[in-house]
Amino acid sequence: APDIPVIDQAYSKLSNSITVEWRAVPGATNYMLTAQDGDSFVETIVKNSPGTVTGLKPATLYRITVRSISSGGKSQPSPFRKVKTVLAAPILSVRSPSCDSIAVSWKAVHMAAGFSVSLMRSDGLGRVLKQNTTNTSLIFTNLDPGTLYTVKAYAWNANGVPGDDFTYNQRTSPNAPVDVKVAFNSGASRAVVSWMPTEGALTYSVTVSSGLLKLRCNTSSASCMVPSLQCSSEYDVSVTAHNDAGSSEPTDAVSLKTIHCAPVNISIEEDEPGHLLVSWSSVSLGHYYVVFVKSDDGLEVHCNTSHTQCHFQSDCGFTYFISVFAYNKAGQSPLGDVLNYTTAPCCPSDFRAVFVSSDTVRVTWAPVRGADLYETRAAGGSGVVLCRDTAAACSLSALQCSTPYNITVYAFSEARGSSASCAPHYVATAPCSPEIKNISKEGVSVISVQWQPNNEEAMYVVTARGEAGLWHCTSTRNSCTLMDLPCGSAFSVSAIARSPAGQSLPSYSIPLETAPCCPNDLVLTQVTQSVTNISWSVGRGAQTYVTTLESPKGQAKCHTLQTYCLLGCITCGTNYTVSLRAISETGLTSSCTYQGYSSSACCPSGVKLYRLSNNGIRVFWQASDETINYNADLRGSKGNFSCTPSLGLSHCDITKIPCGDVYTVLVAPVTNKRPRLTFCPKKIYS
Repeated sequence: APDIPVIDQAYSKLSNSITVEWRAVPGATNYMLTAQDGDSFVETIVKNSPGTVTGLKPATLYRITVRSISSGGKSQPSPFRKVKTVLAAPILSVRSPSCDSIAVSWKAVHMAAGFSVSLMRSDGLGRVLKQNTTNTSLIFTNLDPGTLYTVKAYAWNANGVPGDDFTYNQRTSPNAPVDVKVAFNSGASRAVVSWMPTEGALTYSVTVSSGLLKLRCNTSSASCMVPSLQCSSEYDVSVTAHNDAGSSEPTDAVSLKTIHCAPVNISIEEDEPGHLLVSWSSVSLGHYYVVFVKSDDGLEVHCNTSHTQCHFQSDCGFTYFISVFAYNKAGQSPLGDVLNYTTAPCCPSDFRAVFVSSDTVRVTWAPVRGADLYETRAAGGSGVVLCRDTAAACSLSALQCSTPYNITVYAFSEARGSSASCAPHYVATAPCSPEIKNISKEGVSVISVQWQPNNEEAMYVVTARGEAGLWHCTSTRNSCTLMDLPCGSAFSVSAIARSPAGQSLPSYSIPLETAPCCPNDLVLTQVTQSVTNISWSVGRGAQTYVTTLESPKGQAKCHTLQTYCLLGCITCGTNYTVSLRAISETGLTSSCTYQGYSSSACCPSGVKLYRLSNNGIRVFWQASDETINYNADLRGSKGNFSCTPSLGLSHCDITKIPCGDVYTVLVAPVTNKRPRLTFCPKKIYS
């Protein structure tokens, strides 16, 4: 460890620290300073001498030691020195009770025997004032007003050792301002107060008083404007200077007299349209009056009079601003109440009415000056329809159809109400919608439509609308007839009414369906002796068909969705009447008739074959009718052969037939209108 250091001296200059000086120790890198006060101590590590121990208590006796420190360790403490810290500084409370004095006070300081307080101007001018005292307060007098001073104080102990000092800057309060002047602005009812600036004043306050009324104005400059002065009044004006130390005494009061008040009880009347009468109460000491009337378009007129009323001309829809001034030797009175009077707006012009629907009319007009609201009134029918809007347009809805209305437009202003009596405009609504009561069929393509007539002098138009096209009929009564409507078509039938006032809404549509069309083409083909096939073209509008073949011997009928049908139980050799019914989806029926039909002659019975020779055959049969001629056909792989006997015979011979073949023999009635019948029974011959 290093050697023990030796303290040369130890002393206290501040109340919270002690400074120690010692001789350096070879090999030491740091030193530990220790200040001990009874059981408590404070240690500080320093590099070299001198060193200071801080964080100590004022006016306290400490034992001071020093230890040297190196890489080898710490030395033993040096012999101690006893040192007492100096006194704490007094905490000052400073104020300026007047413009030429400063009062200083403080709390007692522990172990203090006396105090020293000095004062000087902060700018360094003048001399330093110093006082020693054992008290805790004192006053410096005969100072400069509004000046910043620096106060410094410290305490000393019984040995006369001074302690820490305390410094405080304090300004003296200012002197009262001088050369106060008042200038009155009669037009604005306010006064401008000015004065000479005073040393050290930061702000000024102006007090204007009249009886119990007091007005104040604060400023940092050398003038101030006092507003809101009352007319016909006398005021006392004084000024006080202020800074952070306090306030000066107020200046001597200066008298201020104002002008007369503005006229009151101003009234405006429109004694008749286009004329305004302005009146007011008389003002004492007023010599004459001037009335200004300015309209909202910028035009201004005035009236000079010694009386208490004036007349002016006015226009509808204008707002007039009226002000009255009284004049005397002091000048013009302040601006009193500015009254405004709005005349009623004019009646709207450029009236236009357009129907946007059968029960709604849109009314427009030129905007009216001064109008805040428009009211449109439609009188007619069973009542009155009203519409209010701020725009120069209005839509009157829910009007009764086929009704005349008188429409009047009024302009309103919030200030004056509505315009004078305005002329109405005549408007008639469109006809009422007709109501179809009945649709009846007068013929194959003729439909009669009936409706309830509910309009006067109206033309009714009935329209049948469908995929096939449009059909119309017109009438001024309660019915009309639609002609030449196509069959098998669906229509929607509606009616409208027309008049010079316009066109009604269409009536509710009534569905109409015409009977289906009869097929143009019908073909009968006999399939067997008792079965016939019937086919036909499509009938427009038809969903199902019923075909009937009828004769005295019986009837054959078929009901089908198709365009063909097989009819059985047909009697051969019989004449039939042919009929067809086309039926629509809703059950409408068209009965169609066609050319009669004759079934083929009956096939022979009892057909027998006899060999005549090696190359011949005789064919026998039993005829169903002796008036029918028959034909026998022999068909094989080596050839086809036939024979036809004379009328009334029931056999015939076929010769020169190749041998060694199998033949099919068919005997059928002979017909000129149809192909050869193939459905009669066949025989095999080998």
